[in-house]
Formats: sequence, structure tokens, C-alpha cells
Amino acid sequence: MADGLSIFDISGRAMAAQLIRLNTSATNLANAGTVSGSEAKAFRAMKPVFRTVMGEAGQATVQVERIDTSKATPVKRNDPNHPLADQDGNVWEAAVDSTAEMVEMLEISRQYQNNVQVLATAKGLISETLRLGQ
Repeated sequence: MADGLSIFDISGRAMAAQLIRLNTSATNLANAGTVSGSEAKAFRAMKPVFRTVMGEAGQATVQVERIDTSKATPVKRNDPNHPLADQDGNVWEAAVDSTAEMVEMLEISRQYQNNVQVLATAKGLISETLRLGQ
């Protein structure tokens, strides 16, 4: 292709995007249930924001634009015996929905696998074309 975006480039970039999604989702899950001594310091879920990048020949791929932090409010819980509790005995639990993150991970896994299949199919077609040319 004129601008270098082959099927391998496009699928590779899509797989890289899925890896970023997986890393942010894994970070969210790892921090689910953590507590903090203040609402401002409590962990909030992160989500990558992607944008479409068009090639010169009209092909589209994806690029990470930014990673946003959720505006969800951490859950305040009264636990005066917790070492991070404030003067009122409150701690704030991370604003992460574990169930939603697990669903997200399943979707990421399926989309990554779809791109692996695209690459395998393209490789097979190229190999078959080369074999026919012999």
C-alpha cells in the first residue's frame, strides 16, 4: 500500500490497542476493593480513549488519544479501626465495578483473538498465493 498500512499493520495496531485496554482493565481490577484515607486519593477506574486514524489509501486504524479517569464517586465506609481512616473513622473504597471490568476483559480477549485470526488468514492467503506461483 502507498502509505505502508498493510493488513499486518492495521491488525497489529488493533492488537496493540486491545493490549492497552487489557492493561487498564487489569489495573482497575487490581485496585478494586482498595481503600484510601480520603475521597481525593481513592482509586478511580481508567478507560482508554481511542481515535480513528485514516491512511492515505482510505484504510482505517486506531491510536490511543488519552486515558480517562472515571468520574464515579468512591464509596465512603465507616471503619474507625482501619489504619487509613480519617478523623471521623471513614475510608473510601475504589470506584471500580469488578463485574463490568471482567466483562470488559472478556470482550478484549475476543477482539484480540479476532485480530490473531485476521493475521493467520492473511498469512495463509499469502502463503497459498506464493505456492501457486511456483
